[in-house]
This record gives sequence, C-alpha cells and structure tokens, in this order.
Amino acid sequence: MNGFLRGKLLAVLSGITLALAGCGGGGGSGSNPPGAPAPTVVVQPLPLPGPYAVACSNVVQDFSRVGAGEVVTSYWEGNPWDNGMTRYATDLLADPGNTLIATMTAPNDSNLYGSFAGKKVEFVVLVCYPTTVDNPFDNYSLPTGKVVPHMQTGADAPLFADNSVRYPVVAFSHGYSGSPLSSDYISALSVFASYGYVVIAPFHGDLRFSVLKIEDLGAAIALLSDLSNFTALQALRPLSISAALDLVLAHPQWQGHIDNTRIGGFGASMGGETMMLLGGAGLTTSYFDLGLSWNQVTHDPRIKAAVGYVPYFGQPFLPAFGRDQHGLDGINLPFLGIGGTADTTAPISEVKSGMLNLTGTRELVALSGVEHGFDNVSTNDILTWTLMFLDSEVRGTLATRQQLSTMASVAGGGDDSVWIYYNGSP
Repeated sequence: MNGFLRGKLLAVLSGITLALAGCGGGGGSGSNPPGAPAPTVVVQPLPLPGPYAVACSNVVQDFSRVGAGEVVTSYWEGNPWDNGMTRYATDLLADPGNTLIATMTAPNDSNLYGSFAGKKVEFVVLVCYPTTVDNPFDNYSLPTGKVVPHMQTGADAPLFADNSVRYPVVAFSHGYSGSPLSSDYISALSVFASYGYVVIAPFHGDLRFSVLKIEDLGAAIALLSDLSNFTALQALRPLSISAALDLVLAHPQWQGHIDNTRIGGFGASMGGETMMLLGGAGLTTSYFDLGLSWNQVTHDPRIKAAVGYVPYFGQPFLPAFGRDQHGLDGINLPFLGIGGTADTTAPISEVKSGMLNLTGTRELVALSGVEHGFDNVSTNDILTWTLMFLDSEVRGTLATRQQLSTMASVAGGGDDSVWIYYNGSP
C-alpha cells in the first residue's frame, strides 16, 4: 500500500473512530431568516425530577454469570469476547420470559446491513413510566451502584400513576457502545418518566455489530475490511427503536396505557443520528468518496418529534447523512439539537449545516465550551430545553410552543444560547 493511500485510510478511519467514541463552529448568523427577531427571554429551569414517581419494567439479571475479570457493562453493550463470541444482555437475564425482548429480521440489503442482512437480531428493552407514590416494587440495585427504580419482577404488571390515562412516549436511543443502564442513562430515562412519559429504551448492543478500535495500521485495515458492518451498526439502530415500539404498543400490559399518537424521541450522540434516520434521513454508505453515496434506512412516522443531545451528524470530511448532508434534504421531523461548541467528536458545525437542510420545525441550542459527553453543569439547561420541546411538539402544548419562540436560554447552569431559532408555529 503506497504512503498516500495509507495516510488517507488512517485519516478517514481514525476520524470515524473519534467521531463515534464515547457518549466548534460559528454562531447563528446566516441560520435564520433576515430580520428574524432573536429570542431574548431567559426562563427558569424546570424542577428535577418532575412530579411523578418512576417505575421500570423487569430486567432482573443473574450477575454471577459475569465472567472473572469481566464487567457487567460489557454484556449490556454487546462487547465481544476475545474468541469472537458476543456477550449481550440476554446472557444475564434471569427471567427472560417476563423481560421485554424485541426481535427483528434485518432487511436483505447487504449495502446497509452487511453480514447481518436477512438475519434475526434480538434487542432487550427497558421501559420506565410514571407510577404511584406508594408503588410497592423495590428498587433494583446494579453492580455499578445505580438502581432501576421500582422495578417490576416476575409477571408483575406496570403500576401506572393513573390507569385511566394514556401517556405519551419517548423512544430513547443511547450513545455508541452504551446501554440504558450504562453511565447515567438510567437517570435521564427516569427524568423523562417523572414528567409523565412512558420511556422505551432498547439495548442497542452496538459492539455486537462493529467494534471501532484503531490503534495501529493493522487494526485500521481490519476495520476497512469490515466497513459494511460499521454501516450496519448504524442502520440497525433505528430498526431496533421501531421494533421496541411495536413490541410495547402491542403488549397487553402496556397497550391500554400508551397514546400511540403522541410519540417523541430522544437520542444522545449516535442516538441523535438514530432519531434522524427514524425521520427518513439517508445514511452515508460510502467512505472513500467522502459520503457521495447514501441510502434511506427507514421512516417511522410514529415519531412526531425528536431531540438530539450532542447529536452525531458526522465529521466535515465524512458527514453522517451523505455528501453535504443531502440525506437530510426535505426531512420534516421536528428536531431540537443541543450541541457543545468544543465538541470535536460530534462537531456542532456539522449539526448546524445538517439542520439547515431540514424542512420541519427545528431549533439548535449551543452549550458554550462543552465537549462530547454529558455536561453536569448544564444538566438543567439540557433537560429543560428537551422537556419543553417534547411538550410543544409531542404533547402539542400551545403555551410551551409560544414560549420556545422567544426563549433565549435557561437561567443558571452552563452558557446556553440559540443558534438556529425555533421556527414552529406559535
């Protein structure tokens, strides 16, 4: 391999790894119609958690099955063994018959699904929801020190705060190589549920499909030979969200308590990309022409609106949605992007350029100086923006929609500002 090609391969592949690992750009000028009034209102943060107690579905596990020297998160995230066999959350389930498990068959399209085309794939699903203050289910302790609040066990049915209410939904997509139980994702699920949403979160198990580790030229070449499965990893994510929705919406314990006309989404990092793919966006399927080719993966019209926190829209040399983000042309999924100005993993400049191709309601909020990952200082900012956008676009609350049209930032916390103004009808 000549030196130029070797350098190009390493640059592109190392960029892919950097762009997707873990959980700059100019401001809003040129992003908004000439003469559009800049928002000026500073709002107080929403109280966290919200008014409801929270309970979750059964994900009881036998932690004695975790191998010596292994960590439980490797199972939740699908990390392969050294012999190539894959761990996954199903390997730990102690009561699989009462755990929500979505099964889907990948479409027979190797361009998008690589070696997984036509194969059956399982996804464990966690659901969290608003419950009664006196819910008798115990919290379920995890080896990481986190807990699943008021978790159902055995064949226990969910205990809703009000059995006569049909609750709106948030479909939740964690970041690359995470899980609903890894890091602080369970805390985010709980906050959304505390505000009256049924939160449906599959364990994507990304590492079952492609492991993005490039330490040397040999590893880079190995990934080069497996780029089709790198694409498959991304393409399977939105399908797992749709399969999880299908499962829960049809389940006798859940279907009478969910409003299937009010479904929103939230995605972190690669989960933000997942939300756009659910909205019908085209996914980059070519790499050495820098994204000239892209294909639509799916379109799930049940998702009425979505929020992406540090959403992955690709790198300048390799956008996630085709060359110049043209895979987003005409996409009308209402979308709120929340990005960090110091994020080099999911650059806010790429989020901004991609969002300008959207034709629906949109808004981009910048967190000054924030890098990739969850910024604790900005917790109230992130969750207040998110909950207000979902309230406006999923619940259809007119007062919140009017508030968003003038909202410039959230008081306290980090330094948040609007780069692309909210353009929804007040």
